[in-house]
Amino acid sequence: MTYQLGIDTGGTYTDAVVVNEDRQVVAKNKSLTTAYDLTVGIGNAISSLPEELLASVNLVSLSTTLSTNSVVEGRGAPVSVLLPGYNESQVLKSGIYDILDRDLVNLLEGGHDAMGVEQVALDLARAREVILSQAEKVSAFAVSSMFGTRNTAHEIALRDMIIELTGKPVACGHELASSLGAPRRALTAALNARMILHIQRLINSVEEILERRSIHAPLMIVKGDGSLVNARTALLQPVATVLSGPAASVIGACALSGLRDGIVVDIGGTTTDIAIVTDGQPELCEDGARIGDWQPMVEALRVFSIGLGGDSEVRFRNGLAISQRRVVPMSLLAHEHPEVISRLERQWAAAPNPRNNRFALRLQHNEVLVGQLGEAETVAWELLQEGPVDIDALADRNRGIMRAIARLERLGLAIYSGFTPSDATHVLGMSDHWNRYAAELAARIWARQMRHLYGCGNWTAGDPVGPSRQVFDLVVREISEKLIEAGLNQHGRLVDSRSRGLTRLLADIVLLQDEAKQVKPLFELNFAQNYPIIAVGGPAADYFPEVARTLDVKLELPEHADTANAIGAVLGAVVQMAHITVTQPEFGIYLLFHRDQPLRFDSLEAALSRARDLALMEAENLARSAGADVVETRIREDANHVRHDIDGEFFVSSTVTAIATGRPGNKGTGAK
Repeated sequence: MTYQLGIDTGGTYTDAVVVNEDRQVVAKNKSLTTAYDLTVGIGNAISSLPEELLASVNLVSLSTTLSTNSVVEGRGAPVSVLLPGYNESQVLKSGIYDILDRDLVNLLEGGHDAMGVEQVALDLARAREVILSQAEKVSAFAVSSMFGTRNTAHEIALRDMIIELTGKPVACGHELASSLGAPRRALTAALNARMILHIQRLINSVEEILERRSIHAPLMIVKGDGSLVNARTALLQPVATVLSGPAASVIGACALSGLRDGIVVDIGGTTTDIAIVTDGQPELCEDGARIGDWQPMVEALRVFSIGLGGDSEVRFRNGLAISQRRVVPMSLLAHEHPEVISRLERQWAAAPNPRNNRFALRLQHNEVLVGQLGEAETVAWELLQEGPVDIDALADRNRGIMRAIARLERLGLAIYSGFTPSDATHVLGMSDHWNRYAAELAARIWARQMRHLYGCGNWTAGDPVGPSRQVFDLVVREISEKLIEAGLNQHGRLVDSRSRGLTRLLADIVLLQDEAKQVKPLFELNFAQNYPIIAVGGPAADYFPEVARTLDVKLELPEHADTANAIGAVLGAVVQMAHITVTQPEFGIYLLFHRDQPLRFDSLEAALSRARDLALMEAENLARSAGADVVETRIREDANHVRHDIDGEFFVSSTVTAIATGRPGNKGTGAK
């Protein structure tokens, strides 16, 4: 018998499972993710799996929430963006300035029009100057040209120049999105470039472990739409993996529960991800899934991904709030570094201040960023190598280094600790895998902080249970609200601003129905009566019994729910698509847009026939390059017609999509 190995690397835990030919879990293990050196956590997760099973593995498949987390938290490697033909208003609209320094975003002469005709010659001299000046400051480049989907010539010319001059990775807009919409395509290319380093580190770590253990099997990665690609393809388009973990969890949850209808909710350390499954099929979000505050042009499962997890920081923001920022739970910090307990005891014995519960640790190693650190940041970076740094104690002896550590945290090189929902569940006795005493100390310190510094809370002094219960209830409330919002957005008919306001109103009605039973209501609201919640993820068993009770819905907590992502990672297939657009810019003239030049036809059927042939060939080649063995293809056409009083029905455009599907072959291509 042969087996498949699924690995999921999340912000807190790395899971490994072995699945047999009947898709049954025969072995599994969890280990803490070691962000600074991923090989340690991955190696620990695999090390306790039976050797005889690993020797018979014929496929390794990987899912990860690292990409999702980096987008939600606003972290990523520094990249340079080249935008031929763009103007300043389009760049502002894209949101790129929210994730990159302005001096790394470069507008160039160039670009095409909607017909694929060059508007302005590409300024290669200026491009060369920009590339050379920024090469040492960035980890990768992104290129998006105006109407680059209609003519790829300028993007390809810049890509070739960047590779020749720097050898660094390049993300091109036309390779990531086929639809128009220059600002979002530019943002998608920039996000893709920022993630290359994350995915590269992950793939290299997994390959190193597999080589060390003599596991010679193709390595696949889950994309955001639930399909698989090999490691080499994932390196070219890492943005496609931005919802890898959530997609794998949906597939795993459906397989483990056996249900065809349900609301799959995966709660991890950094995010909670929600997807609705009907008749066994999760809905695809072809216009781009929303991740935190962003919506890149990436086909993915329709997943609502929010910055709320077991490791989210609980802070004051006009009252208690769950922050999108992930921190190290105090219970976990003391579990790995017991010496911090004595420092917590000293903090409890002293007067409260905003730096309580705050320790700093190294998070990841980025050679480009580390190489650009100033003198103070370099000293701080070296200090963090010695272990957790007590920020409260540091404030008394060296505020300059304290501020330097804050800059390292903003760069994503360091991470703080703090009081989290995971600490609250340890205090309440729901969790016991880390240090409960440290969680209780942190809860006392945090509650005193809230009361004395912000005037928030009325808990009994020194009681860790009361504040922990309030944090638990706050998480339940926020998850419940997001489930209601997901229901409102099921058919995509509400804009974000309207859905948020309506969500709060409906949540108040639904969640307060129990408390208002003494008043006879004019109407009652029932939520998801035909859709049970299928809850997966490490903290699922802590929170979702209460969420289900609050919303009065059925709950499924499948066996192996804590490793659903790793299980789902090995159950997918390779799916690749090729999109080709045909338009009629003037009566009787049909243009087919493919690569660097539009093709002209006098007949619509001739144009569509050529588009089908090109799309089928391209999709099949993509699927085989992505690791598929036997490939099946099909065609989908989305035509746009208008009704004219004289000419009748008038063809405007059509998008021909070829879809190629296949299971990974035993000779799948890796990243090397």
